[in-house]
Amino acid sequence: MMFNLPEERNLPIQFLSSTLGKTAATYKFYWFISLVQLIEEEGAIVEKKKIFARMLANAWYTVNYFKISFGKQDKVHEAVSYFKEEIKIPIDLGRTRVWEKILSSKDSRSNSILSHFDNQVPHWFLSPWFPRMSKRQIYSNSKDPKRKSPYFLESNFIEVNPEWLSYLLKNSAILKDFCFWNLSLFLQKHNPNVPDIPNKLIKPISRASLNKQKRDFWNIYFEEVKEQECIYSGENLTSKNYVLDHFVPYNFVSHDLNWNLVPAHASINGSKSDKLPRLNQYFDSFYEIQKRALQVVIKNHPASKLIEDYLSIFPSIESFQYTGLSKNKFKETIEPLITIAHNNGFEFYEPKAK
Repeated sequence: MMFNLPEERNLPIQFLSSTLGKTAATYKFYWFISLVQLIEEEGAIVEKKKIFARMLANAWYTVNYFKISFGKQDKVHEAVSYFKEEIKIPIDLGRTRVWEKILSSKDSRSNSILSHFDNQVPHWFLSPWFPRMSKRQIYSNSKDPKRKSPYFLESNFIEVNPEWLSYLLKNSAILKDFCFWNLSLFLQKHNPNVPDIPNKLIKPISRASLNKQKRDFWNIYFEEVKEQECIYSGENLTSKNYVLDHFVPYNFVSHDLNWNLVPAHASINGSKSDKLPRLNQYFDSFYEIQKRALQVVIKNHPASKLIEDYLSIFPSIESFQYTGLSKNKFKETIEPLITIAHNNGFEFYEPKAK
């Protein structure tokens, strides 16, 4: 997919494309996204500290909710983790409230973290306009109108070049989309086995309910078997008291495909949340329920569209319609997802001692 920026007469748009196309960290993406947002909100003069804090607020959910790796050299991930763990900013706050809380943190460590980005981003973002110049030279030359820099650098704030202001405001949506798209490509390169990176860059919207999966698949299963033991707690489940759990957390897989769902007791579903199941404890039971449920639905309701969910694992419906689910094939799908998710920071589910 090609994603070109709108052209503008007398502005070197190619430099903007260039600076976002060559980067070893996420800084430039989050800097420009945050800058455009704050220009929309506050106008042409923006405090740097506000931009740095907004960078972390924009990365908040990607780091904390989806646990995406940013690479070893990138300090955005580390900074976000500090404000969550040490400043105790709740993970589920909206972006604006996260931003405000980061800005209001006055301790020396918080200031040091934000200062790090001042040494890395505002001037180097302008490198295509000022090739082979030092930080001091870029600061000085950014105010030269002949250079057509998008903003002028001051010690504590930036001022948008009037020649660029209307372009940035007029094309703000396209510019942010361009940044998010290139950010997703960058993160996908560093997380090659993590699914659905583009949808893990912003706070998740309310998830769709699993009513369809219950109605068109799992209720059919319970009509035949009547009851089922919860694989996590051992409690008895019926069609009246079960909920559906994502075996591999939704926060990692970002889908509701039926092959990753399993009936569970409501209390367990809440405590397991986005934690990973240990395969040596839970996979066999999970597989047996999946195998039996699919057999029941194929027999009693073969037109169920949810049967097609299994085609993302198996080559055809016929491949499991008569022989059942291959345990090895199923495990080959689940096991690497668990491993990758754990490597990215997802914790294992540990049941509470009774």
